[in-house]
Amino acid sequence: MNYKESIDWILKELPFYHEKGKEAYKPGLDRITNFLEFINSPHKNLKFIHIGGTNGKGSTAHYISSILQESGYKAGLFTSPHFYDFRERIKVNNQKIDKDFITEFTNLNKKNIENNSLSFFELSFGLAVSYFNRNKVDIAIIEVGLGGRLDATNIINPLMSIITNISLDHTEILGDNLEDIAGEKSGIIKKDSITIIGECNNLINNVFINKAKKCNSKIFINDQHENLYSNVLYQKKNIATAIFSIKHLVGFNITEVSILNGIENVELNTGFYGRWSKISDDPKVIIDVAHNNSGFEQLAYQIETEDYKKLYIILGFTKGKKVKELIKYLPIDANLYYTSPKIARGMKKEELLKNIGKTFNFDANPRSQFLKVKNIASKNDLIIITGSNFLIKDILNE
Repeated sequence: MNYKESIDWILKELPFYHEKGKEAYKPGLDRITNFLEFINSPHKNLKFIHIGGTNGKGSTAHYISSILQESGYKAGLFTSPHFYDFRERIKVNNQKIDKDFITEFTNLNKKNIENNSLSFFELSFGLAVSYFNRNKVDIAIIEVGLGGRLDATNIINPLMSIITNISLDHTEILGDNLEDIAGEKSGIIKKDSITIIGECNNLINNVFINKAKKCNSKIFINDQHENLYSNVLYQKKNIATAIFSIKHLVGFNITEVSILNGIENVELNTGFYGRWSKISDDPKVIIDVAHNNSGFEQLAYQIETEDYKKLYIILGFTKGKKVKELIKYLPIDANLYYTSPKIARGMKKEELLKNIGKTFNFDANPRSQFLKVKNIASKNDLIIITGSNFLIKDILNE
């Protein structure tokens, strides 16, 4: 297979959670264990930072990678999902994984991948650690896919495990209360490592403290989130978690100057994108990947800081989202326009109607809906695109 054939096979043939949902979710470590052994266990040659939690995993990972790069280290970065290009998921110092490596890896291992029924995510993770090992990174920052305890990434033994925060999301898989979700997320805490809890929560702190004690892991809980590094309110928390984590990382020489430069240059160093990102002015258009209750609550807080005449919000969700709960966080004067992400799991008009229970403005074509709103809006208005990262690709990549 050439590169295009390899990517098509990866994206179309393997069970892909973000496309298919729960039916593509394959918990457990047996398959990834067998596969990594087959490719000579590249993960055993690497140092890791492992990042889980409900929200802010990707942001925290990007900030940590940027700080490490500013400190002179070669940093591997594995995150998900991607916006436009599969290769966004796997980077070394902001250089996307080589196309030739993907082609070579896929051709060499296709039969084993099929025989072991690997999921899309398991293959992606195996590909990432193999690439990081080939490139001899100083450290790899790994974002958990879903949950923690049974996630494919949990085969690693990291120097540090970070749990950003806990709120309700993926309740059909992880549990419908904070304690159960925290229990699943705490699965990434490992023996003789360092554990960072990004946000203090007295309801569930003991879940992490007890797990860390069992694992002889030193645990540090961050209760300071005020900083001047970002105008985006929720990013203040993620930046604080990143800085707090870096200051507890052992064996790396990181200065205050490197930390400041890492925060300032995060887009340049990592390609960071999609978290309250402005894509145009007159009218101002913002994209944000908020997709759960906590994310929409933080989105609403951020909207309050904006100065605008009229507010237009373009919304698209994946199946199963409780839309009525999410939109209650939005300003009452917001003009809401709905669409459907162009994936199998995209929530269609019929499910939206059941969720919302009243008439609404809908266009099945995300790009068409965006152009309608942009045509209506004046230069002093604000347009926000949110609800799913897939929506961003559908609207902007045409």
